[in-house]
Amino acid sequence: MIPNALRIAELTVDKQAQTLLMPVSALRQLNDLPDDIWTRINIEFYKDSADSVFKALVE
Repeated sequence: MIPNALRIAELTVDKQAQTLLMPVSALRQLNDLPDDIWTRINIEFYKDSADSVFKALVE
């Protein structure tokens, strides 16, 4: 579980990153994410550590 997924997404936009890798368990926290942030970054969700490594290598 990520304690503050909204702040991490905002920081991602501030640092001008294009993709954010987040656990699927953080999806509910991101419901309050403003629309302008949703359109500025690509959020990839992973289900476990093996899936996160695979997605990180593919990107």
